[in-house]
Amino acid sequence: MKIYLHNIGCRLNFSELETIARRLMVAGHETVTEPDKADIAIINSCIVTAQAAADTRSAIRRINNSRVSDIWVTACYSPLAVDELQNLGVSLRFVSNEDKELIPELIDPITKGQPADFASALTFRGQDRETGGRTRAFVKVQDGCNNRCTYCITSIARGRERSRPLLEIIDEINARTEAGYKEIVLTGVHLGSYGRDFGTGLSLYNLIHTLLQQTDVPRLRLSSLEPWELTPNFFELWQNKRLMPQLHLPLQSGSDSILKTMARRINTSQFQGLIQTARTAIPDLHVGTDIIAGFPGETEKDFEQTLNFAREMAFARIHVFGYSKRPGTLAATIPMQIPGKIKKERVKRLLELATELSTEFHRQNDGKTRQVLWESAGSHLSGWTDNYVRVISFPLRADLINTITDTLLSKPSASGLQGDPVDAARVGEGSSD
Repeated sequence: MKIYLHNIGCRLNFSELETIARRLMVAGHETVTEPDKADIAIINSCIVTAQAAADTRSAIRRINNSRVSDIWVTACYSPLAVDELQNLGVSLRFVSNEDKELIPELIDPITKGQPADFASALTFRGQDRETGGRTRAFVKVQDGCNNRCTYCITSIARGRERSRPLLEIIDEINARTEAGYKEIVLTGVHLGSYGRDFGTGLSLYNLIHTLLQQTDVPRLRLSSLEPWELTPNFFELWQNKRLMPQLHLPLQSGSDSILKTMARRINTSQFQGLIQTARTAIPDLHVGTDIIAGFPGETEKDFEQTLNFAREMAFARIHVFGYSKRPGTLAATIPMQIPGKIKKERVKRLLELATELSTEFHRQNDGKTRQVLWESAGSHLSGWTDNYVRVISFPLRADLINTITDTLLSKPSASGLQGDPVDAARVGEGSSD
């Protein structure tokens, strides 16, 4: 059977859809790159913003027009807006987040209990934005969130926190390492809560420590972490150089009054102290963040505080979001909604600051030699440093794809740096096959 896969949204969505596909491949099913070649289409949907919801609806219409006979929709949109999707006039099968892992055996019962195929090549829409073939892999370690930030619909769509068993995660990472992956990125809805639902004292710290001891993957990286989840001893983990010097810690606002309205469990003083501790413990640390512009009730003074605080924190990367009113969230009921024109102007100013700060972080890496994991990018090499800076190198050298080399960095820009690989310092061997 030929299956078309379409991912919308976050890295967690990507990881989930990839696992579904790789389990189906074990049973001999084939993934295709265009829906008109498929027997079944699986759409991993998103509803975190109004734009993501619109992208989901657009994908459904486009795939339906390609005459696919069987369209499955899962992830965050499907449990919250079934009626809305049914109004599209398209015949759909809905699978909840809780039942998503059952999709392979619902399609083909022979996949029940079968491990995923991590060795075979896999392509689906959205993949190129997230990973370069078999070099980096996103491994889901937990789902759900018990927090109730007032703007967030994800915690409603995903439900309560649920952690994967530790041995299951170890087995997947070892299988991916055996298949040739050089970097694993741990991901989840609320990564910092890992293990809490087990009630055994297991934590994210324990998970990372165990993975560094019981797997041989050359690089281990963390996706987004809520800052209040990090314990005082957490940064000791970076004494192991296989843990990449990067943290993505969502701030959301630099105004304490807005943070309180958002129900964020941290203030700017606490956030600043955490960043200072992290940078002291981890040299050349990349610190990224998320910021929402135009949250209900945000005054010009609040926004200026956000700009000033973000500049003071010298973030290496800022993901900027204009506030999106999501039905069912507490923030949607706040009467002081910000006009769209003001939100757009604030987003623009934040993006300008983000470009300025990213460029400065890249300048700080100019002239340094750092390890880069290389991927193919058409006519040239493209890769990521250990501290998460995009590097390009000309010309394309196929022998370096999926290898890690010491690389001399130069020519900083807003998007990254250029790099000159130092072959003698190559770390690990491999290819893109």
